[in-house]
Amino acid sequence: MEARVISPPLAQIPNALTVARLALIPVFVVLMVGAGHRPSWPAGVVFGVAGITDQVDGFLARRWQVESHFGKLADPLADRLMIDAAVILLFAYDRLPWAGLVVILGRDLVLLAGSVSLVPRGLEIDVNLVGKAATWVLYAAIFLRIVTHKATEWPLDLFWAGIALALVAGVFYIATAWREVRR
Repeated sequence: MEARVISPPLAQIPNALTVARLALIPVFVVLMVGAGHRPSWPAGVVFGVAGITDQVDGFLARRWQVESHFGKLADPLADRLMIDAAVILLFAYDRLPWAGLVVILGRDLVLLAGSVSLVPRGLEIDVNLVGKAATWVLYAAIFLRIVTHKATEWPLDLFWAGIALALVAGVFYIATAWREVRR
């Protein structure tokens, strides 16, 4: 893909989308808390917008070759915080099993620990296709769990499929990190 020459203000769009996604987290939390145990289309829409901006900001940054240090740190942080807020609230309102909460939070702690140990060494692990697919499936499953009635079980099946993809992606990330560290 050939980079397009873009103006400096346009080059800030990917980071602006990431900042907007971070700003949506408290809005999402307020909407979820307001809905309580009930489905919430407003919270679902905010969560869905966050998921879409996650894909758009990364695509634009790569396409325009304006990837930044800030974006590389803030983008995954925004994703993790939004997804973590959602699973914590879904668990709190008895709409997600405890195992889902434990797996998501555990995965994110492992990712954080990996980043903390790799970044000082100057190592960077790029997102792989399985990891991208896992994020999309998790965003979709969580969105559907937010907007459907608690008795609707099939969004949980999609959630577990996203978890399985995330675990497979994690194995690839760990293998890549291990190879990089041993160099």
